[in-house]
Amino acid sequence: MPSNVRVLLVDDNPMVLEMLRQALAPISQVITTTDGGDALLKALDEAPDLIVSDYAMDGLNGRQLLEKLRGRQQTAKIPFIMVASKSDITDKLKVLQDSVEDFLEKPFFVKETTARIKKVIDKIALEKMAREAPTASDGTLRGSLAQMSIMDLLQSLEMGHKNCELILTNNGDRCDMYFSDGQINHAVYGNVVGDDAVYKVLTWTNGNFQIDFNGASNQTTTTRSTQGLLMEGLRLLDEANREAEEDVLEA
Repeated sequence: MPSNVRVLLVDDNPMVLEMLRQALAPISQVITTTDGGDALLKALDEAPDLIVSDYAMDGLNGRQLLEKLRGRQQTAKIPFIMVASKSDITDKLKVLQDSVEDFLEKPFFVKETTARIKKVIDKIALEKMAREAPTASDGTLRGSLAQMSIMDLLQSLEMGHKNCELILTNNGDRCDMYFSDGQINHAVYGNVVGDDAVYKVLTWTNGNFQIDFNGASNQTTTTRSTQGLLMEGLRLLDEANREAEEDVLEA
């Protein structure tokens, strides 16, 4: 199900543009253009939530588009991802690293590129949810795991460098995770704490979440970064699935 994040794709190569459009359409609302000047007009007319633009384009190139957007109040803060060759990123665009969300190196694999763009989309979706959804007077944001998966939630909180408590509930079970600057420093699931508490909920597809932006803990029970916990959790899940398949074959 696409999120409510509007993405403007800009590339003067129609084949690349369509390839990215198809990849991002299931997770966002996509607008496309093959021209940097038209992209500027579209952004001024109705600001998108994210712009993904090629750098090397005839007419208004990606860097010029970014500079013109940053120079206008209504578009100055639109998140921007630049797509460029390795040499252009190193030689011409490195000075822009604080002005963009990410650089995507060409040529690229669509699956990997989509995954990197999705991280930014998820972060923006969470921020929009926090702005638009009803929140409790105590600053708590509530939602369903059908809206945003646990994996996406954790990555979004990490990318946003959030300080908060994430409460996950599912059929009477509950897990509390505490974040400091986007890193999980403490997690509790019943009698289980730390890394193992995080791993236990990564498979949840149903349930609800609450984000308390006032929540904090001075305990440190985890041993890995948020990204490290996700990677290890996925590895353990793959291992468990392989063992289950082997048991079925042996039976």
